Amino acid sequence: MRAAVAAVGPWLDDGGAQPARPALAAAIRLSLRTLEQIAPGNSVEVRVPPFAAVQCVAGPRHTRGTPPNVVETDPRTWLLLATGRLTWADAVEDGRLTASGTRSDLSSWLPLVRIDAA
Repeated sequence: MRAAVAAVGPWLDDGGAQPARPALAAAIRLSLRTLEQIAPGNSVEVRVPPFAAVQCVAGPRHTRGTPPNVVETDPRTWLLLATGRLTWADAVEDGRLTASGTRSDLSSWLPLVRIDAA
């Protein structure tokens, strides 16, 4: 995961040209899988369209329809959160992500990885 996220680091640092889709997809998917591993469970669905969605965080299992605890954001915002370049509170305040439900605050599991700025 570290290498995949580091590969898109320049885009995160300066907002320049978006990385190639396969590189961006790898960074998103691997970071979301890491979140699944460190916060196992099925009570929160984290969506980063169009690349991936995972369920994590211990609690009541969701089985049908829209889950009660959902986090959704764009790829750049997710990776900024995952690397600690953006705080959860700032992302929520700025409207960069939507978080619904009582278990949807992921701030205690972030950042997932620290990558030095380019």
